[in-house]
Amino acid sequence: MTTIEEDEVIIIGGEQVLDPGHVMTKYMAEIVKRPEPGEIVEGPVIKVDKKAVYINMPPYGIGIIYGREYMNARDLVKHMNIGDVITAKVVESENENGYVELSLKEARQSLIWAEAEDYVRKKTVLDLMVKDANKGGLMLDWQGISGFLPASQLSGDHYPRVTDGDKDKILEELKRLVGEKLSVVMITAVPKEGKLIFSEKEQNQKEKEEIVAKYRLGSIVEGEITGIVDFGAFMKIEEGLEGLIHISEMDWGLVDDPRKLFKVGEHVKAQIIEIKDNKVSLSVKVLKENPWKSAEKKYKKGDVVKGVVIKFNKYGALASIEEGVAGLVHVSEFGTEEKLRAAIELGKVYPFTITLFEPKDQRMTLSFTTEKKA
Repeated sequence: MTTIEEDEVIIIGGEQVLDPGHVMTKYMAEIVKRPEPGEIVEGPVIKVDKKAVYINMPPYGIGIIYGREYMNARDLVKHMNIGDVITAKVVESENENGYVELSLKEARQSLIWAEAEDYVRKKTVLDLMVKDANKGGLMLDWQGISGFLPASQLSGDHYPRVTDGDKDKILEELKRLVGEKLSVVMITAVPKEGKLIFSEKEQNQKEKEEIVAKYRLGSIVEGEITGIVDFGAFMKIEEGLEGLIHISEMDWGLVDDPRKLFKVGEHVKAQIIEIKDNKVSLSVKVLKENPWKSAEKKYKKGDVVKGVVIKFNKYGALASIEEGVAGLVHVSEFGTEEKLRAAIELGKVYPFTITLFEPKDQRMTLSFTTEKKA
């Protein structure tokens, strides 16, 4: 049963009746839930003094920014006027004086991170200045928050093409971008960790899709070698599009070092052998005659041939019987890698027997025919 308090009754015509105004006020106070800490609220400024700012927040009452929160926002407070509508974050629902305690600085941070998360979803393009560089990438600044652009997320035009992979040289190349503006998109925003990650590649995707759409598998293209790394060479097909010539697609023969075949600035013809995820893979060797085709007519399993040892690996040794046609001499023939290397030397010619010959798959195994004694 509801208890009627003394102050809820008034006398009318000698009789006690409920005060409708007081009851409504009490009822509204009970049903209006005060804002929880962390909520973002807004309202007009009703007073600004040297120690506090007061904001009208119906139906909650009055909000206040004071103490440490006032000091943190003093640069913003300087420009406030009565009637200005401001957005703030609730620090305390109701303090000892009945005010809703607010923070301008925390509200601004919350809004910024909400905007960042929205940018990630929408892949919004931003033009940001490069502030600094380290061996892993670049530092950018957005809304006062420091973000990171990994080197792996740089476009082909800005990616550091260092031939020997020297980290100091990579840093030197990255530092050349400090002070430049790059068009980037946010790919990660984690407010709790204060982490922003950017990508320059991502924002070029639509443009790149349009360029890539002009090309087909099997197309022969000509372009300039723009960079050489251990696993291959990059070739500029046209402005905004590069392709990779993997080391395995450079020549029919064994290629140990791409730098021996290509030079930066050299113009090369290649064939498109794969288009995937807007990446183009190229081959130079397919434009040359396949030596395995002619080898198919000349050799068969059981033939004794002469071959030059061109490489050692964990499985044994590779021996070339002619340019571009090589087979594996397995280490098991010798028992150990040490015995193999003692029996045959790099660069020397030895007689071998073909034990497997599958020219269509470019596979061949060889057996060392010279007497092998431990």
